[in-house]
Amino acid sequence: MTEKFKQFDLEDRTYIFAREVREFVRLISKTVGNIEDGKQLVRSSGSVGANYIEANESFSKKDFIMRIKISRKEAKESNYWLKLVDSGGDKLIEEKRKKLCKESLELMKIFGAIIRKSEAKV
Repeated sequence: MTEKFKQFDLEDRTYIFAREVREFVRLISKTVGNIEDGKQLVRSSGSVGANYIEANESFSKKDFIMRIKISRKEAKESNYWLKLVDSGGDKLIEEKRKKLCKESLELMKIFGAIIRKSEAKV
C-alpha cells in the first residue's frame, strides 16, 4: 500500500482513491477501449466516496446500509474497469494499476465489514 492510501478516515481514503484513479487515467494511451473504460472507471471510483459520504448523512440505518452496499459495489466495479484498461505494456502504468486494484479490493473488504456489523445490529 502506498503512503497516499495509509489513511484512517474513510472519506479521505475514498477521495484519494478517486483522485489517484484520475491520475492513472491521464497516463493510459487514448485508444477507443481505454477512453470508454477510463470514463467508466472515473465514474465508479468517484461513486465509491460519494456514496460513503451519503451513508454518513443517511436518515436511517436501512439507508446507511444501502449506501455502504453501493460503495462496495462501486469499488468492485472500479476493480473491473482497472483490469480492462490496456496498459500497453508500460511498467509504470502496470504498477499503478496493481496498487489501485489492491486499494479497490481493500475498500470492498472494509465496506463488507461495515455492512456485516451494521446488519447484525438491525
